[in-house]
Amino acid sequence: MGPPDPDPRNEAWFSTIYADFYPQIMRYGVRRLPDAEAARELAQDVFVITWRRRADVPATPLPWLYGVARRVLANRRRADLTAAVPVAHVPEQAFQSEPAAVLDLRAALATLPEPDQEILRLIGWEELSVSEAATVLGCTRTAAGVRLHRARRRLTAALATPQKKTPRGYAVAAPESGGSR
Repeated sequence: MGPPDPDPRNEAWFSTIYADFYPQIMRYGVRRLPDAEAARELAQDVFVITWRRRADVPATPLPWLYGVARRVLANRRRADLTAAVPVAHVPEQAFQSEPAAVLDLRAALATLPEPDQEILRLIGWEELSVSEAATVLGCTRTAAGVRLHRARRRLTAALATPQKKTPRGYAVAAPESGGSR
């Protein structure tokens, strides 16, 4: 048996990070991509970057990993705008077993701008704290708190507005009746 590895960020360290956080990164991808295969590819990319940048990984790695996943998705969307499918575009049959309130929430969420959707997903779906979400978004805790407050306010307004489906299944706010704009 040779001398101990002087680098604590070795294969054993990486295996632990991978085993501990792969499920969360997969869920992050499944919620934002069209299928499980795309989510697996995202997770692979995240962990390849994690290995290459292992010296940069903080002691609490999950928010950092989400930040990497977010940037990988942004790069993919820029490269091919049709590759990633936002939640609003997930086939409706995927949610048929969900209660109507959940479907209403998803429809209202889909009407919000992407930055609002992301902060709400990080806090609600990924169960991050505001500080952890700030790490993912690359902003201060105060900025993330303000974004969250504004996004929640817009989501509340969207939930109060009746939603309708377009022929392609996209959720949009129903037009106001009476008067012209």
